[in-house]
Amino acid sequence: MDREAETQRDIPFGPEDTPWQKTFSGLRVVGGRPYGTPPSSDPRVAYIGVPEVPHHKVQLPPTGLDPEQYTEAEALFRDHIDTQTRNFAGYQVTSALDYEGRLGHYLNRHLNNVGDPYQSSSYTLNSKVLERAVLDYFASLWHAKWPHDPKDPESYWGYVLTMGSSEGNLYGLWNARDYLSGRPLRTRTPQGREAAEQAPPRGAGPHAFHPVAFFSEDTHYSLTKAVRALDIDTFHALGSARYPDENPLAPGTPWPREVPSTEHGAIDVEQLAVLVRFFARRGHPILVSLNYGSTFKGAYDDVEAVARTVRGICAEYGLDKRRVHRGPGGDSGHDERSGFWLHVDGALGAGYAPYLEMARDVGMVGQAPPAFDFRLPDVHSLTMSGHKWMGTPWACGVFMTRTGLQMAPPGSAEYIGAADTTFAGSRNGFSSLLMWDYLARHSYDDLVRLAAECDGLAAYTHERLLALQARVGRDLWVARSPQSLSIRFRQPRADIVRRYSLSGETVHVDGATRAYVHLYAMRHLTRQRVDELIGELRQPDAFPR
Repeated sequence: MDREAETQRDIPFGPEDTPWQKTFSGLRVVGGRPYGTPPSSDPRVAYIGVPEVPHHKVQLPPTGLDPEQYTEAEALFRDHIDTQTRNFAGYQVTSALDYEGRLGHYLNRHLNNVGDPYQSSSYTLNSKVLERAVLDYFASLWHAKWPHDPKDPESYWGYVLTMGSSEGNLYGLWNARDYLSGRPLRTRTPQGREAAEQAPPRGAGPHAFHPVAFFSEDTHYSLTKAVRALDIDTFHALGSARYPDENPLAPGTPWPREVPSTEHGAIDVEQLAVLVRFFARRGHPILVSLNYGSTFKGAYDDVEAVARTVRGICAEYGLDKRRVHRGPGGDSGHDERSGFWLHVDGALGAGYAPYLEMARDVGMVGQAPPAFDFRLPDVHSLTMSGHKWMGTPWACGVFMTRTGLQMAPPGSAEYIGAADTTFAGSRNGFSSLLMWDYLARHSYDDLVRLAAECDGLAAYTHERLLALQARVGRDLWVARSPQSLSIRFRQPRADIVRRYSLSGETVHVDGATRAYVHLYAMRHLTRQRVDELIGELRQPDAFPR
């Protein structure tokens, strides 16, 4: 054996810092050589360290951990997570969870909601009966027609996501791409015939089935990944490639990567209109993804204004209603659909704002964000994360559209006994159980009160930070977008950022670079914790010069 390999095997490994090659039992040493490859370097040096959980304490040698080692490692990790949970303030997730006592039983049960939520399956270890109850709840909350009816194109269709809204965005854009590209719809696909077997679409103009995507500069990073994965052209990519000198916002300058936002983080509707018109008059279908509670500023796009604007522009160029023909000849089969699609990423807002709207209507708060849901006929799809407003131990969420807009599944799935209409194959059935449990235990009245309290906490935090700014005599860039639960301010010292898990973002303002953090007034956060943070920010060296 060469010297390098010998050195690699001597790297300390595991809780006892045992050389790697000596962590094997006799059953795992073949011909005097351990099974598997040795570490090429010390993982404790290669990886980012967590001081409270030394990496060697949680490394997994082939022998596993003995009871004493396991107890020590799990206690270190538990203490770390519990400490961070108490101070967790910088992200739009709820960490006040209490599922363990009621639902611990199911951790020893397998729940997999594989396939369509509305079809039974030979895979009987599922929670689809609860999933359908959760979906009906949100269909009602979001003013959709329910229950789901496969024969009624105006009824809703949706499913519970295994990831969060990132999956919902990916599925929504996939559905939008296929719809705008003239691909078959589920309601129009003959039973037993796969979408790939359908005749290609025919329409007017060379760009009739070449959609273009638009989203604002405050959009979640998952949208950029989604359009790349789905090979959807953004207005920036297509404009830069085909019309490099024709940027309609500033002719002769490079195309912006995203639609500009307002100061508060909402999409600039006037500038969106200019960009949409440029591509609509060239015959391109229009795909717009909107934010309802943007990631950093918590801003709400004016969905109704965007819908009105996009529909008006599309109507000018015959994209509001169009026929998608299949097969040769003018008498071939066709369906009528719009030449635009509006998707709403409501990761936090779609779960929170409806209750804030109810609170406004009974005088508990002064204002609520604009309408975003299926009350607006031009909203085609929306998504929400379950781990954000409700709070779950892992990422999950809901995707919803109308049945008549649903794309045809890519193929049959006889193996599972249900249509493969969702993005994932296997889907986490525990997520439906968690959301069902939460909604079963919280009435509208409960959630309206919680929404009003969070809105009040956001206002309190904003006021305290403004008072701090006045006290220290320095611009801390304190800001809160309308009805947002996010309050942003100048980035403090690194230890404060880590202690409170404050999310950061670099922003360019008037040619200068600003490093911001933000705090989210979620329901686990208390005024006491906010006051503790303000106390730390009051220290003379809290904000680097």
